Order: sequence, then C-alpha cells, then structure tokens
Amino acid sequence: METPKIQVRSANLKDLPILLQYEQGVVTAERPFDPTIQKGPVNYYDLEALIQDEESCVAVAEVDGKVVASGFALVKKARHYLDHEDYAYFGFMYTDEAFRGQGLNALIIDFLKDWAYDKGLKEIRLTVYCDNIPAIKAYEKVGFKKHMVEMRLT
Repeated sequence: METPKIQVRSANLKDLPILLQYEQGVVTAERPFDPTIQKGPVNYYDLEALIQDEESCVAVAEVDGKVVASGFALVKKARHYLDHEDYAYFGFMYTDEAFRGQGLNALIIDFLKDWAYDKGLKEIRLTVYCDNIPAIKAYEKVGFKKHMVEMRLT
C-alpha cells in the first residue's frame, strides 16, 4: 500500500467551497458546547476575505490532492497592558472525519506557526471550549497550554 502524499499550503479562492463546508463542520462540532449558537447555518468567518488578507493565513492540508483539513492564523492587536503589541490568533481548525488521527492538525499548526514567526509574532493564542476535551488534548500535544477560562452567567 502506497503512503498518501500530504501537503500543507496556503488556501486559495478555489478552495472556498470545501472550506465553507468545513466551517459548517466546525459549527456542528461546537454546538454541543455552546447553547448560544444560533440555529441553522452560521458563518463564523469571512473566509474569502481571510484568504485574500495579508494579515491572515488560511492553511489547508491535502492528501493525494484532496483538501482534508484547515486552519487559519490572524494577526490581532493585544491588550494595551500586555508585553506584546500583536499576536497570532489561530482558528478554524477542522479535519475531515475520515482523516482524523493522522496528525494533520499538527501539520496545519506547524505551517501557521511558521507564518506567524515570519510575521515577527512570538505570541500565539487560540480559544477552545473547556468541555471539548479531544480538541484540548490535540492542542496540548502540539505545545499549547491552558491560559484563561472565559465564564458566563445566564
């Protein structure tokens, strides 16, 4: 059996249809953790703008030429009292169900880290629901550490 060819690259506008599907996959995965997400299709991101913006990088992983995973890095302004002005915010981490457990998320994160470091960003952050244990474990596996908990009152 031949080893599949894996490539991580920056997304382009031709990838938009599959990325829009993956965005709905993210929403579906997050709904059980957040009762405040609206019903029906929801768009978290303006993926077309993110693909075209120099202050962001949308990355995709391809297996044998098929896009099977995604993520993005976005330059954000830090709070004025922190020791850094800007940081890279990672989001839109999604892997097609058939390709999970193969390290694609780690490859996407490595690609986005390189992009962030090339931009001179040394601080990298992401958000994850505190009950999303599989995602937390995946992020910890590549070096992320828990930092802050956001709480809400209904």
